[in-house]
Amino acid sequence: MTAENLKSYAFRREREASWRDLEDILLKAEARGSGRLTAKQLLQLPGLYRSALSSLSVARGISLDVNAVSYLESLAARAYLQIYGVRTGFWGGFADFFGVGFPAAIRRAKWHILASALFMALGVVTSFFLTLGNEDWFYTFISDDMAQGRTPASTRGELLELLNHSGNGASEAMYVFATFLFTHNAAIGMLCFALGFAFGLPVMLLLFYNGLTLGALAALHESHGLSLEFWAWIAIHGSTELLAVIICGGAGLLLATSLTFPGTHSRLANLALNGRIAARIIMGAVLLFFVAGLLEGGGRQLVIEPSWRYLIAALALAGWLIYFAHAGKRLAGKHNAGKAGKAGHG
Repeated sequence: MTAENLKSYAFRREREASWRDLEDILLKAEARGSGRLTAKQLLQLPGLYRSALSSLSVARGISLDVNAVSYLESLAARAYLQIYGVRTGFWGGFADFFGVGFPAAIRRAKWHILASALFMALGVVTSFFLTLGNEDWFYTFISDDMAQGRTPASTRGELLELLNHSGNGASEAMYVFATFLFTHNAAIGMLCFALGFAFGLPVMLLLFYNGLTLGALAALHESHGLSLEFWAWIAIHGSTELLAVIICGGAGLLLATSLTFPGTHSRLANLALNGRIAARIIMGAVLLFFVAGLLEGGGRQLVIEPSWRYLIAALALAGWLIYFAHAGKRLAGKHNAGKAGKAGHG
């Protein structure tokens, strides 16, 4: 055994008992709340936290193995939250999540979300040009439930009637189709997250498949000279709904890369860290699906003029992008600075 290994072994032997004590207290506090801790445990917690910070500092100094350092970092962060974390009610937590946590998680996963958008776009482009070249591809990409009577044999007037909700039964038919499309997209989004644990390939295929259906429908309307009307019909809710699917796909890809490319940390450590970020993204995506449902159920039924639909879509998309890019940045910076100061003081 080398001198370095002896030093590491001695370090662990001297301090591991206090780490276990802190771990036991944190598990109890996280499971039942800090109010269930005994008076003795409440008194022990600050001292054990400072001891963990000291151990972390020494571990970094002696180049202790990566797993031990990661464990101490996690232990110290959890103890910090129990000691210094702000206790808020439901509405305070709601505002903190959507004001800081959700947009911060989106920014952390921005490259995965961009990759998700590219996979879906590839599906759209592929099916669009295949269907334009040979209308038989439409039946390959679009099921009867999704088609809702639309086929390459449909006339321009029939398609336009459906897009404008005019004529006998058109409004009801489009409502059924819109509901199906919303349910379909929401299911795809949730599956993208769930299948992120399968190393990413199913996520890519789902995103590509979702793009295939959209591209085939776009090609059908393009062949009848209705691209402007079709994309206006999609955009008024799709600027939010498809964005929600894309960010769910980004969350799934984040989990996949944590497992596929662990880097210097273990796969389990990466999954623990990035899993929390992905979970925040999925929770926030529920808001986007809710807003998309309102636009789909109300805005698209009331607004028929394509130019107004495009305007609403542009405003919605711009609003989401500004929110994701800037919301909570200043508050998150102050929080991190305060956390660092308190940790250093401890």
